[in-house]
Amino acid sequence: MNQLPNIYGIIPARYQSSRFPGKALADIQGKPMFWHVYSRARQCPSFSHIVLATDDSRIVSAAEALSVPVFMTDPNHPSGTDRVVEAAEKLKTRDEDVVVNIQGDEPLLKPDMLEALIQPFYDQHVQVTTLAKQIDPQASQNPHLVKVVMDRKGNALYFSRCPIPFDRQKAGGTYWGHIGIYAFRMKTLKQFQQLGPSDLESMESLEQLRLLENGIPIQVVKTAYDSQGVDRPDDLKKVLEILSKDGKYEA
Repeated sequence: MNQLPNIYGIIPARYQSSRFPGKALADIQGKPMFWHVYSRARQCPSFSHIVLATDDSRIVSAAEALSVPVFMTDPNHPSGTDRVVEAAEKLKTRDEDVVVNIQGDEPLLKPDMLEALIQPFYDQHVQVTTLAKQIDPQASQNPHLVKVVMDRKGNALYFSRCPIPFDRQKAGGTYWGHIGIYAFRMKTLKQFQQLGPSDLESMESLEQLRLLENGIPIQVVKTAYDSQGVDRPDDLKKVLEILSKDGKYEA
């Protein structure tokens, strides 16, 4: 029987954000946002190690004060993926190990989502996984919500900000909204970084299209859970409202 490789969770958390500077340190029920992401992620039993990867000494200090493992990474990285690669190399990951890019602005992350993301790696042929949730036709029209279509084996065919598939006959098809959390074999993560931006990636502003355009399959795992990321201060208000209904989160 196949076994899971070592699984490493890396949370990229840079300080500068054009829409919400310093959001990794945003206060949520008395703790910084990154703490909520880390605390939820470590409830996933499959991880060998989880670490915060940042570019700012303020985040390092806050992480150390809360006993959250943290790496300082190059502040000049052009993307969160580059930050994740550097942290993964510091963890001395092997090519067959799996690295999960856990978005640092997902304070309501469900541990079961991460566990589902990891399970396909029992199959040694799986290189990349991500998540999707069924959405209604009205939501599919939202250009801020990325959609995905899949083949019969669950591999992604395409991602777009447009409503895909286009229901020309008004037959009432199924739409899937993409949840931007990824897991990679380390060798594929390094390959992804080295390939550089692709044409479709640049047109849609969706980096996962780099993989598809270069023939690297992405296994899409369907989930019943939704995601509430924090891109703007207004999103933080939504998170606080949800937590106020659910009660205070404790690690």
